[in-house]
Amino acid sequence: MGKGDPKKPKGKMSAYAFFVQTCREEHKKKNPDVPVNFAEFSKKCSERWKTVSGKEKSKFDEMAKADKVHYDREMKDYGPAKGSKKKKDPNATKRPPSGFFLFCSEFHPKIKSTNPGISIGDVAKKLGEMWNNLNDSEKQPYITKAAKLKEKYEKDVAASKSKGKFDGVKGPAKVPRKKVEEEDEEEEEEE
Repeated sequence: MGKGDPKKPKGKMSAYAFFVQTCREEHKKKNPDVPVNFAEFSKKCSERWKTVSGKEKSKFDEMAKADKVHYDREMKDYGPAKGSKKKKDPNATKRPPSGFFLFCSEFHPKIKSTNPGISIGDVAKKLGEMWNNLNDSEKQPYITKAAKLKEKYEKDVAASKSKGKFDGVKGPAKVPRKKVEEEDEEEEEEE
């Protein structure tokens, strides 16, 4: 589970979830030493829920409504951890398109012109079908071009990393404070 913000409020529970929780507590009281087989327990709870009267269900509905109000209040006060979003360099090298996307950029206008009222989803389906119907020799020019673009991209990324430019992943290169102070002292001595 490790992902996510540990300070984020837990999700709201449904009426059925409160019912299952009550069943589990009852089971623990009656059989404290018996471990629960989740699959069997879930089936029994589900069958029991179907037979519960409307009056009894309304009790769990009220619990769920109260939990929703509580959850909504907590979520209103909750703000995700600041600084968690990584900043991207607007001048960073853009990833190159794959062979399929090069193919799409070439044939997309043709499909749109022959079918003016076609939706974006239908264009994408048609392009996917066309790509899948191509044989390997027909796909090869697009794949080769994509490989060349990828090589160029990797060289550009390596060059920008070696220059210490902001690459959008690690953040700007930092100069150790101690080194800056030493350089300042050297400049003062020279004067």
